[in-house]
Amino acid sequence: MAKSFYVTTPIFYVNDSPHIGHAYTSLAADMMARFARLQGQKVYFLTGTDEHGQKVKKSAEAAGKNPQDFVDEVSQRFQKMVQDLELTHDRFIRTTEADHKKAAQQLWKTLVEKGEIYKDTYAGWYSVRDEAFFQESELVDGKAPTGAPVEWVEEESYFFRLSKWQEPLLQYFSENPDFIGPTSRRNEVLSFVKGGLRDLSISRSTFDWGVPVPGDPKHVMYVWIDALTNYITALGYPDESELRKKDGLWQNALHVVGKDILRFHCVYWPAFLMAAGLPLPKRVFAHGWLTNAGEKISKSLGNAIDPFALIQEYGLDQTRYFFLREVPFGNDGEYSVSSFVQRVNSDLANDLGNLVQRVLSFVHKHAAGKVPVPGELTQDDEDMVAQWRKVYAQMEEAMEEQSLHRAIEKLWALVSSANKYIDTQEPWKLRKEDVQRMETVLYVLVEVIRQIGLMAQPIVPKGATKILDILQIPEKKRTFDDLETPLKGGTALASVEPIFPRFQVSEAGARDAG
Repeated sequence: MAKSFYVTTPIFYVNDSPHIGHAYTSLAADMMARFARLQGQKVYFLTGTDEHGQKVKKSAEAAGKNPQDFVDEVSQRFQKMVQDLELTHDRFIRTTEADHKKAAQQLWKTLVEKGEIYKDTYAGWYSVRDEAFFQESELVDGKAPTGAPVEWVEEESYFFRLSKWQEPLLQYFSENPDFIGPTSRRNEVLSFVKGGLRDLSISRSTFDWGVPVPGDPKHVMYVWIDALTNYITALGYPDESELRKKDGLWQNALHVVGKDILRFHCVYWPAFLMAAGLPLPKRVFAHGWLTNAGEKISKSLGNAIDPFALIQEYGLDQTRYFFLREVPFGNDGEYSVSSFVQRVNSDLANDLGNLVQRVLSFVHKHAAGKVPVPGELTQDDEDMVAQWRKVYAQMEEAMEEQSLHRAIEKLWALVSSANKYIDTQEPWKLRKEDVQRMETVLYVLVEVIRQIGLMAQPIVPKGATKILDILQIPEKKRTFDDLETPLKGGTALASVEPIFPRFQVSEAGARDAG
């Protein structure tokens, strides 16, 4: 395990309000950051907003505002999303901030000094919506592969010698097979690069909303060379010391992105860094899209999901849990209200919530509200108490691979085992037949609930906190290292309260397009 972990979301484009896709990426990155902190790693978690480009300029004009006022307003909505999601981020970066402009311009200057940028005339297809250039062969029915309209652009432009880096990129991908995940996305990138790279237009002169090109203010930087630089801005660039530290944050950096921006992060970004003589991040992981009742979520289809409405109606833990558990991270995933309610009722209310409620209420009623003092443990007891070791190792392995749903599955296997252990041991019968044995069984269950509470913190932080509070676990004893320290018999428990409520599917039936 590395000692440092740097996780980033994409910086979100401020031409519109936050939606479920932004929340999904953010919650995934937050789970990873929380998990790494509990492991004892030095963690830096970055999110923010991308505020330059033609699309933002046009959106501002449509709103009747100047671009700076417009981005200030929309960025605030994303900052509110971050607050509502209770993300544990270390910085919210904006590309209109002075330190970022300085970093982007320094990267540009470095590329110029190394002969990687030249001026020419660009003529080709450009999608304002995607902020991307496309070759004729890439168009589908006269549109970008994303379905966005394209326009023919002819203007003076600075170019980056991307074609020069085709073979170095392929060699790097071969030597670092884990640089791109999951495997399906890696294959996409390899296919794209092997198909041939053309030099990339990296400036625009037909609008002025962007970072000025050093020495040529008639041009502004292409939004992607500006935006991608944010990842190193946050680590102090142009000071390169943090980027070059052995086992530092940058050497263990993970970019979490949507699959629609794969090319920018896995082709353009590493090429910029290589050309500038800078080290590359450790990994880029591209997740899939969410669909609603089988259709891609979009405002134009009227099936957009409001993450804030979900949180208000069902709770933040429930929203986190559904999207992190239901959708295999890296694949496209389906959302519907019925599947949402069924999942949170089954896993949270029935499995975990009921386990905590029935065990700890029983302890209050029949064991004086204290952690029972165990007698001699049977083999079944020892197996139950020790099962966390295998589960934690499996979770750790899954998290290393960004397989978030699998990490959650492994923890819920322990929840399931604890529920089966109750049914097998029948403490309600032991209360009448063998009180000492009953107390031993209850001790095992309370200890396993503690283990589950600790490991559930990155997944359902509020619920896990409630569990650990009932068990009177001190704040400083809630890391993964503390899994090794079992409860002491005789510790008084706080009063038991429901952890996760149940929801009625029938009441939610009309909310699928919510």
